[in-house]
Amino acid sequence: MKVEIVEFPETKVAYIEHRGTPEEEHQTVRKLIAWKLAHRLLDQEIHRSYGLHYGDPRCSTAGAYHVDFCLSVVDNVLENEAGITSKVIPRQRCALARDLGSRFDNKAAKFLCETWLPQSDETYKGAPIIFHYVNVGPNVKAEDMITDVYLPLV
Repeated sequence: MKVEIVEFPETKVAYIEHRGTPEEEHQTVRKLIAWKLAHRLLDQEIHRSYGLHYGDPRCSTAGAYHVDFCLSVVDNVLENEAGITSKVIPRQRCALARDLGSRFDNKAAKFLCETWLPQSDETYKGAPIIFHYVNVGPNVKAEDMITDVYLPLV
């Protein structure tokens, strides 16, 4: 698997926090999607979809599993009933690998953490791993999904 060292740019996002099981993620994501549609933020080049993963879903208990689902935005998010708020993903140096296929089995994240990192001279920063969901939408088949995975480095 190809790995590049890149600078992830500072990115303002609208986000909603998910705490629960991986199987319950879709309920949280639907809130962000509804907010996105209501605000007509449909251009995927401007409004990119991200997940900030704070741990490995295979190793987290339901209460400890934590992901922030995000959409890059230009303006700050106004208070709303959906619980969507603003934050900034900081600029940071990262290892980048691309995953192709279902987002339920991200091989790039596993490769970066379990194979590449121990063999590299790099150190994991401890910040959330960033998943950029390159192509999203109801018509994207699991086998066609593209996810860029950014592992923050010191």
